[in-house]
Amino acid sequence: MQIGDDIMGCLGNCIWFLCGGILSGISWVASGVLCCITIIGIPLGMQCFKFAGLAFFPFGKEIVYGGGVGSLIANIIWLLCCGIPMAIENACLGLLLCITIIGIPFGLQFFKIAKLALMPFGAEIVG
Repeated sequence: MQIGDDIMGCLGNCIWFLCGGILSGISWVASGVLCCITIIGIPLGMQCFKFAGLAFFPFGKEIVYGGGVGSLIANIIWLLCCGIPMAIENACLGLLLCITIIGIPFGLQFFKIAKLALMPFGAEIVG
C-alpha cells in the first residue's frame, strides 16, 4: 500500500462513518446485544461485535471466507435469526448509493457488508 492509498482510505472511512456507516455499525451492535442475551447466542453476538468494526470503517479492509462444518451450522442459525434482514438492509442502502457516480464506492462497501451479513462465520477481516 502506498501513502496515497492510506490517505484515501482514511478519508473514505470518515465520509462513510458520517453518511451511513454509523447506521450499519449500530445494527451489527444491536444484533450482537440481542444474541448475547442467551448463553447459546453468545458466539453469534461476539461475531456481530467483531464485524461492527468493519461496518463502521470498511475502507482498506477485505473479507476472506473459509471455515468448516461448525461455521456452516452457525451460518444457518445466523441466517434464520438475523442474517437475511441485515443483508437486505445493506443491499438496499448499497443500491441507493449506487444511483449516483459519487456514491458507487460507498455502495460497493454496503454490498461487501451485505454478503458478510449472510455468511459471517468462518470469515476473517484482513487489512
